[in-house]
Amino acid sequence: MSAVEWAPEAEPQSREEAERAPGCPEVVAAAKERGITSIVHFTRSRSGLVGILDRSAVKARRFLARDLRLRHVYRENAPDRSRDLPWHGYVNLSVSAINVHMFRYSKRWHPGEDWVILEFKPRILGHRGVVFSTTNNAYSVAHRATGLQGFEQMFSPVVPWGRKGSERIRSAHAPHETTDPQAEVLYPFELSLEHLRRVIVPDDDVKDAVKAARAHFRHAPKIKKDPEAFR
Repeated sequence: MSAVEWAPEAEPQSREEAERAPGCPEVVAAAKERGITSIVHFTRSRSGLVGILDRSAVKARRFLARDLRLRHVYRENAPDRSRDLPWHGYVNLSVSAINVHMFRYSKRWHPGEDWVILEFKPRILGHRGVVFSTTNNAYSVAHRATGLQGFEQMFSPVVPWGRKGSERIRSAHAPHETTDPQAEVLYPFELSLEHLRRVIVPDDDVKDAVKAARAHFRHAPKIKKDPEAFR
């Protein structure tokens, strides 16, 4: 096992606790130094994106069932989300690139669906209450922490992941890449689209569908076609 000295483990916070937490501009500065330019979240275009545009925010799954307009269209990306139940009040995001392992799993669970990636500005990393997870937040070996130390843990030389003592080794990773590609940024409660840079689509058909959808909502994000972002 690795000899990394991990930061104190973060616990899920109430809205009041998160709002009282200090912002972390030093995290934003560290992200800039690493060349991190995007924080991303994938979702289905018909149900997920439409609901997000309607509410001008990405809401954590705990609050979707309480929203009368969203609960009729929301569907989980995976059949079992019980392992990270205490963290369902947080929006799951990735650094620089989506969690391809989870994305492929979600595609198998929802065959025939179209997908998009929401690309947010890295300034959100310094917002109040943000938590950083070294690996997939559902894994029991995940280390979660706040602030600069929590952020830097995602880039540790060795990171436990999965099961049976598996570890990711940093080795030849670029500075903007987390040691484990499944590392997560956990954003409390809901993430406003005012921080959205653009919507990334895999092809022209999805691009046309997103253009048509955004015409019905107040927020009209930019669209970029980038099939490589989904691979």
